[in-house]
Amino acid sequence: MTMHVIGAGVGRTGTYSLKLAINQLGLGPCHHMEEVLHKMPIQIPLWTAALQDSPDWNTLYSGYNSAVDWPTAAFFRELIKAYPAAKFVLTERNAETWADSFTPTIYQLLAQRAEAPVEMKSWLDMALEVIHKTGMPLGLNRQELMTAYTAHNDAVKNTIPAKQLLVYEISQGWQPLCEFLGKVVPAEPFPRTNGQSEFWDRVAGEI
Repeated sequence: MTMHVIGAGVGRTGTYSLKLAINQLGLGPCHHMEEVLHKMPIQIPLWTAALQDSPDWNTLYSGYNSAVDWPTAAFFRELIKAYPAAKFVLTERNAETWADSFTPTIYQLLAQRAEAPVEMKSWLDMALEVIHKTGMPLGLNRQELMTAYTAHNDAVKNTIPAKQLLVYEISQGWQPLCEFLGKVVPAEPFPRTNGQSEFWDRVAGEI
C-alpha cells in the first residue's frame, strides 16, 4: 500500500479540512479519526495493536492512500520508517487557540467517556491512549496542554526530514500545499470545516 501524504498534526489543527483537500487533489481516500468511528469493529483492534507495538500498517490503511489526524498523528515516528517515501504535513495553529478548541471538544469528550454509550467506550478508550501517547494525558491544565502541543510539533520537525515535511496552517490555503504535493491549485475554494459545533454533530451521529 502506497501512502502519499501522512498528517502529523493533532486534532483541532484543521485536519478535517486537510482530509477534504487531499481527497480533492486526488491523493485519497484519506484516513481520519472519522473513519475509525465508521469502522469501529475493524479499526479499533488494529489501532489497539499499534498502541501495543504490534502495528499492521498495510491492513490498517487498506483502502487508503493518505492519512491525517489522530490516531495517525501519534505514530509519526513509526510511520516515517514504514513509509519512508511519504510526504508529511504538520498542521499547526497558535498554541493558545488550539488549547481553547481542543479542551471543550476532544478533551471534554474523553473526560466524560464514562457517561458515553457502551458502544462508544472501546473507541474512546483507544482515543485516550492515542492522545496519551502524544503527550496529552487527562488532567492537564491549559498551560500544560500548550506545552505538550508545542513539544509534539517540535518532535515532528526534529524527526521528519525537512524535504519531506510541510509545516502548514490551513489559513494558507491551497498554494503551499499544492506546491509541496506537486499538484495544480484547484479553482474551488479551499475546504474549511469542522468547527466545534460540527465536531459534536459528528460524534453525536455515531451514538
